Amino acid sequence: MKYIRQLCIIFIFSFLGELCHAVIPLSVPPSVYGMVLLFAALKLKIVPKEAVREAGSFLVALLPLVFVVPAVGLLEHWHMIVGRAVAFGCLIFVSMILTFGVSGLITQIFIRSRK
Repeated sequence: MKYIRQLCIIFIFSFLGELCHAVIPLSVPPSVYGMVLLFAALKLKIVPKEAVREAGSFLVALLPLVFVVPAVGLLEHWHMIVGRAVAFGCLIFVSMILTFGVSGLITQIFIRSRK
């Protein structure tokens, strides 16, 4: 029963994200709205962490299953990918370096702002 209650809380914020997406004319995915709303509710202590902790951990444990379908799609279209492997490799490498760099800079900004 505890898990059902916790999942309902998460689904409520997901639904609120869908409502925000319908009302706010931005190209932001509804799931992002829902996550931001849930994050704000947790930070403002409107929703205690214990109210979603176990269900959140359960959903995070299931997260690798989300990537099975894209992996199967990659294997299904492997003949198209092989010819462009160098280009894909370069794109992946550059995006990885950019992601690491931006994440590091933002982390440094947050660390310096707390001092």
